[in-house]
Amino acid sequence: MNQRPTRRLGALLAVVAVLATGACSSSSPPDDGRVRVVTSTNVWGDVVTQVGGDLVDVTSLIDNPSADPHSYETNAQAQLALSRAALVVQNGGGYDDFLATMLSALGTPPLVVTAVDQSDAYATAGNEHVWYDLPTVGAVADAVAKELSTLDPTNAATYAANAATFHTGLDGLAGDTAAIAADHTGTPVAVTEPVPHYLLAAAGLDDVTPPAFSAAIENETDVPATVLAQMLDLFAGGRVAALVNNSQTAGPQTDLVVKAAQDAGVPVVGVRETLPAGQDYLTWMGATIAALAAALA
Repeated sequence: MNQRPTRRLGALLAVVAVLATGACSSSSPPDDGRVRVVTSTNVWGDVVTQVGGDLVDVTSLIDNPSADPHSYETNAQAQLALSRAALVVQNGGGYDDFLATMLSALGTPPLVVTAVDQSDAYATAGNEHVWYDLPTVGAVADAVAKELSTLDPTNAATYAANAATFHTGLDGLAGDTAAIAADHTGTPVAVTEPVPHYLLAAAGLDDVTPPAFSAAIENETDVPATVLAQMLDLFAGGRVAALVNNSQTAGPQTDLVVKAAQDAGVPVVGVRETLPAGQDYLTWMGATIAALAAALA
């Protein structure tokens, strides 16, 4: 599990203090009648948008496509959005604990959908990066449709139809992933972090990264020299077909690994924790799957 903090403690305590002194959650819609929704990241924000369309007003607290999500700090603007939300979608699993803490300070909490609670994969693997598990994303979309229908029953049929359309897109991505598995099951790959764990598993790939390496990078601790040597040897020895790198959390040791892969002619596939600018979930994940297939080919 990712143990890295997502905000400074002082900033969080300041926001919680504001919440505790009178902010209350409100299910009243914005002036235009849309349902207010707050999500921890823009990945889940886009899932809500796919289901709710023009009927929802979505605020994603972590939405900077170039920033490390783990550096996020809560602020008064986030606190205000949360106090007005009728529905909140959080990742859970320790990934966005700042949001759970803020929710606990609300006098009247909103409805909440927690992604890991919708995930059979998380129950088995315990990896919190569940937006890389397509069945989980579909389950979250269904849960969002259900809660939006509770808040706005007049448009329940629209929410259900939008969720079904989104599922069709997910089915296409699942087919593309299965095609990789058909051609490359058992192919060894390495990762800088276990962010894409579920996608690689669905593609039938064998992650041979030294566990101590990815754990150290994820928890922002130094990689032991012997472990780093084991990681670098994967490329020098031609033992992996690709490196999958989290491009949003670069550091000296991951930069060294990426360079080693490039020097050895091993393709590097970039993955992310938030949506790139101008892309929705289906487009982004489709491009990631296509890049993985191209690297293996």
